[in-house]
Amino acid sequence: MIKTLIVGYGSIGKRHIRILNEMGHDVYIVSRHLENNKKCYKTIELALTSQEFNYIVIANKTFEHYETFNKINQSNFNGILLIEKPIFSKFCNIQRPKFTTYIAYNLRFHPLIQETKSLIEHEQVLSINAYVGQYLPSWRPGTDYSKSYSAFASLGGGVIRDLSHELDYLSYLFGSWRELTAFCGKISDLKIQSEDYCQVMYNTENNIKITLELNYLDRIVQRYYTIQTNNKTIKVDLINNQININGNVIQYPKIDRDYTYLKQHEHILSNSEIPCTFEEGLKIIEMIEAIERSSKDRKWIKNE
Repeated sequence: MIKTLIVGYGSIGKRHIRILNEMGHDVYIVSRHLENNKKCYKTIELALTSQEFNYIVIANKTFEHYETFNKINQSNFNGILLIEKPIFSKFCNIQRPKFTTYIAYNLRFHPLIQETKSLIEHEQVLSINAYVGQYLPSWRPGTDYSKSYSAFASLGGGVIRDLSHELDYLSYLFGSWRELTAFCGKISDLKIQSEDYCQVMYNTENNIKITLELNYLDRIVQRYYTIQTNNKTIKVDLINNQININGNVIQYPKIDRDYTYLKQHEHILSNSEIPCTFEEGLKIIEMIEAIERSSKDRKWIKNE
């Protein structure tokens, strides 16, 4: 039985708690909002000085990740750490932790993304068009979207960070960016103080052309990407679980919402090479800040 600590008791923290309990872990929680729970600590310091943990998941608000990480890094913890995406609100030059650390880009474990990796293995990829959109008020039923962290850039909200899964899986499949240009901003009447729309165009180190759109606006939930190679057009629909290759549609079984989270934990605890590393997570934050600079300055940004 693995002794696990979850920091944060929001929706994503509760999901990790449920899944890890189902996996048979001995799960403890850090939260200020749980009373009379013998397995809950009010602070991370109290938890770390009370007992030793094998596995810690940081699942509090994005702007709290850096402080929480530092407290763990300064402790005697020597297990495995998973930080919810994005790793931090802002990029920072930070010494690599002494313990193994991963970033929770669980979409890497979607069966269709893993299938894509096989499909392009012997293909010369030319270009990709990727899209993700979902109407923000529908994200968290029963809660006021205008008061969520997503609504405030100061809390780490906005489509670039909320939907940075796209930046990660595109890097995972096609390599790092070399230069980019972008437009980001608030273009709707949503009651938020963060960007609700972002369009990015970039070249990879392998000279693959990629365009990406992210938004909080789409009342039809959509998440897909289309790959052009010298031999094939491959459209991957992550919502409807379909891959269309040159007009031939392959339907894949529907997966449970917990599937990619479960697989992520399994791979992390078995030392797999698939999970997003600490260094890869920092590169995503660097890319996010380059996107913001490009949009603000209206110019191409090089990855130097």
